[in-house]
Amino acid sequence: MADEDIREAAPAALASDDADVEVEEGATPVAELDPETRARRDAALRQVRKLGDPVLRASALPVDRFDDALRAEIERMGELMGDALGIGLAATQIGVLHRVLVYRSDPEDPLTALVNPVLEWSSEETEIASEGCLSIPFVHVDVERPAAVRVRARDARGEQLEVQASGLTARVIQHEMDHLDGVLMIDRIPREERKEAMRAMREAQREASLA
Repeated sequence: MADEDIREAAPAALASDDADVEVEEGATPVAELDPETRARRDAALRQVRKLGDPVLRASALPVDRFDDALRAEIERMGELMGDALGIGLAATQIGVLHRVLVYRSDPEDPLTALVNPVLEWSSEETEIASEGCLSIPFVHVDVERPAAVRVRARDARGEQLEVQASGLTARVIQHEMDHLDGVLMIDRIPREERKEAMRAMREAQREASLA
């Protein structure tokens, strides 16, 4: 997901220059990446489940064991997210039905993992901003969400966390929590915009296959 672009809701837009996911603010455009970084990104994206995979519609299960396996899973998710040039990733996106998400909305921040996150509060104020998704390549859509949230969760070792976030970080957390319930960003836009997003994705995939 990219830095927020708050504006009036608009039809789904096809991302240009192969920029099919939202990336860290100030990151190099995909078309200008060096070959090694591009190859690493492509390899990471191949491990992310895409629209149509049933796991993306499944509800993840609470984690009850905070062990080395969980910490390894979180580490892998963080590496995949970084290699894919993303700023958020949910476990369901890599085929794991655990209520786990990771994010880093600012490249200077450390990776944050939320295990068994629960939304405790969301603001009445909402914002409309552009979102992309590693699981729905080539598409950006405008989504309305609460501008601020408070989330209770556990960290990788089972310690209690409370996260209060606003702006882009709040949006990323809400986007990833949706994934844990089998909800995608396209479910939060009007039907006609959703149909346009699907057309844009199919067209982009067709063009990419011919490149």
